[in-house]
Amino acid sequence: MKKNPIRVAVTGAAGNIGYALLFRIASGAMFGPDQPVALNLVEIEPGMGALKGVAMELDDCAFPLLTEIVQTSDLSVGFKDIDWALLVGSVPRKQGMERADLLGINGKVFVGQGRAINDNAKPSVRVVVVGNPCNTNCLIAMKSAPSIPNEQFFAMTRLDENRAKTQLAQKAGVAVDEVSELCVWGNHSPTMFPDFYNTKIGRQKATDVINDEAWLKDTFVPTVGQRGKAIIDARGASSAASAANAIVDTVRDLNTPTRGDFHSVCVISSGEYGTPAGIITSLPIKVDAVGKWRVVEGLSLTDYAKEKIAASNQELLDEREMAFGQLGLSI
Repeated sequence: MKKNPIRVAVTGAAGNIGYALLFRIASGAMFGPDQPVALNLVEIEPGMGALKGVAMELDDCAFPLLTEIVQTSDLSVGFKDIDWALLVGSVPRKQGMERADLLGINGKVFVGQGRAINDNAKPSVRVVVVGNPCNTNCLIAMKSAPSIPNEQFFAMTRLDENRAKTQLAQKAGVAVDEVSELCVWGNHSPTMFPDFYNTKIGRQKATDVINDEAWLKDTFVPTVGQRGKAIIDARGASSAASAANAIVDTVRDLNTPTRGDFHSVCVISSGEYGTPAGIITSLPIKVDAVGKWRVVEGLSLTDYAKEKIAASNQELLDEREMAFGQLGLSI
């Protein structure tokens, strides 16, 4: 029996990340080779012409799994009866732009999107925020959608996890799939902490394979934290294809029971591992057989790790205070 289509809204659908993402979704990479999908493509009015071209290309691919394409600048239409909201669209970070600037520019956007999701999406909708600063934008959208459970909101640090795994694999001279149990903690910003202490390479601790703590602290951690800036400096634009790939990874793993390795996702904190409650912060996650996620327990944190994680979470508290003050939201 043919499955009912999963309806996915993608904001910023004509942008660079959206363009790299939509064809992956329609091909089955996100939900599987036998799961039909319907795409609600959401853009701002000036982007509707480009969006028409994207929709034409999707048509021209003749994807068997793609059942419908909706093109709209109306959030009430774009979020109508959706199963997933992928909030990709935002004003991108550019050279010299501070995160405070992004908070001011994008905060109002995510209030509006949160309200529209609240009023139009299915109650079971799951929301993944990618537009930066994604942790705080996710918190803003969540606070603006009081009818949707907090546990259905996520922000993305999978790109950081993927970057970190690749850096360790290259240093160790192994394939990237040899690297496991790597959690990125905290904010999706240069303050994030890719936890090399708990990571494994093959069956060994990463710190045994790469017996160079100075490199891990002084080269690996800042390389991962500054990778987004390095890409902007190199290509003059922010990450697109790698970000789209990480969105696919994130949704696939949230939609599939976890076998083995955990993965990093930003979720609403309840104080796990000493994190402040009530922020969207990156934690190690597993998903059970009925699709419910939980934070992995029992990881040990060194004093250095605790210090790095605390600093990143403090940045999230500062962002929350700044953004909520500008928007008139209550904590």
